[in-house]
Amino acid sequence: MAISAEYSAFLQEQMEEFGPVQIKRMFSGAGIFREGLMFALVAQDILYFKTDEQGRAAFQAEGLTPFTYQTKSGPRTITGYWRAPERCLDDPAEMAAWCRQAFSVALGKSKTPKRRRRAR
Repeated sequence: MAISAEYSAFLQEQMEEFGPVQIKRMFSGAGIFREGLMFALVAQDILYFKTDEQGRAAFQAEGLTPFTYQTKSGPRTITGYWRAPERCLDDPAEMAAWCRQAFSVALGKSKTPKRRRRAR
C-alpha cells in the first residue's frame, strides 16, 4: 500500500519546523528527502527514520523496531531505518529534533569512520 495523500500532507506539516521536505512515492511506500538526501521512509503509513550504529541505541531505548518487510522467502529487516517515536506525530519540535538527527546520518556526519583500503 502506497502512502496516503492525507498522511503525506500531515507529515509535511509536522516537519515544517525542520524545513522543507519532499515526499516521493517509491515501491509500496515513500521516501522523505531534504536537499536530495533521503532521511526517512514511510511504509503502510508508518514513519521510519534513518539511523546508524551510534544512533540505534536511542531507538532501542524507546522500544522501537527497525523497518521490516515481507519477501517470498520471509521477513527482511533493514537496520538503517527505525520506527519513529509516536510523540513525533504530536509534537513538531520533537519531530524536528528526530529529523535533524536522521538528516545528519544521511549526510554522513555521525557515521563511524571507515577503514581505508590499501592501494594495490
